[in-house]
Amino acid sequence: MTMRTCAVAGMFYPRDPSHLEQLLEKFFSISRKAGTSLGIVSPHAGYIYSGEVAAQAFSSISPDFSGTFVVIGPSHRGYINCVSKVPWETPLGVVDTDVEFVELLDIETDEFSHRDEHSLEVQMPFIKYRFPRARIAPVMMGQQDYASAMGLAEKIGNAIKLSKRDVRIVASSDFSHYVQEEKAKSDDLYAIESLFSLNVPEFYRRIEEREVSACGYGPIAAMVTVCEKLGAKAAHLLRYATSGEVTGDHREVVGYAAITVM
Repeated sequence: MTMRTCAVAGMFYPRDPSHLEQLLEKFFSISRKAGTSLGIVSPHAGYIYSGEVAAQAFSSISPDFSGTFVVIGPSHRGYINCVSKVPWETPLGVVDTDVEFVELLDIETDEFSHRDEHSLEVQMPFIKYRFPRARIAPVMMGQQDYASAMGLAEKIGNAIKLSKRDVRIVASSDFSHYVQEEKAKSDDLYAIESLFSLNVPEFYRRIEEREVSACGYGPIAAMVTVCEKLGAKAAHLLRYATSGEVTGDHREVVGYAAITVM
C-alpha cells in the first residue's frame, strides 16, 4: 500500500474538495481563536454533527504549526495497537506521514487495520486545511485500559525526546453513545471534569463509575499524560454538544467535546 486512501469521504464528510473546503472554512470562521495547546480531544462523527466542535479543538492550536501531529484514534473493529507509515489521502490533498517519528514509536505497523477505520481519517481534512505543512503519526489504539494508555504515552514521550520534533497530540473520541441527552451531558461532563486537573486515574474511575460509553478514553488518557510530561498544567473544555442539537431527537444522542490541554 503506497497511500491510505479515503474510506469515509462522501459519508462522514464531503468528497468534493470545494464543498469540503467551504464547510471547513465555515467551521473555523465560527471559532477564530488560536491558542497554545499541546494536545486536544476532537470528535470523529459526521461533520454535520461534530464538525464545529472539532474545529473548536483544532482552533486552539496556532495555524502556523508545521510540526508533527500524533493522531490517536480508537479501533472500532477490535484491531490491536498499530501505526501507519504511508501518506494519507484527503479530498484536499495528501497529508504526509512523519515516517522517522512513527518508527521511533516502536509500535507494530499494520496498514490493513487502518484501511477502514474512521476515527483517524475524520481528523485528517482538519489537519490538511488548517495546517498544510504539518505531518502526521497515525496511531490506532486497540487496548484502552489504563496500563495500555500509560504504555502508549511512554512510547510517544520517548519518540518526542529522541526525534526532538515539535509535536501536538490529537485524541480522537466521541463521548456517550445513544443515551438520553440529559444523561449524556451529566455523565460526560462528570468524566471530563477530572481532566481539568489532568487526573487520568480519576478519569478512568469516573468513566467506570458512570459506565460512560466514550469510544476513545484510552487515546484521551495517553494524550493527557504525554502533555503533562511536556509541561501542560490543565485542560479546558472549549465546547460540549450532542447530536440531538442537529437531529432534534434528544432521546438517544451521541456526545461530543472539544478539549484543550496546555
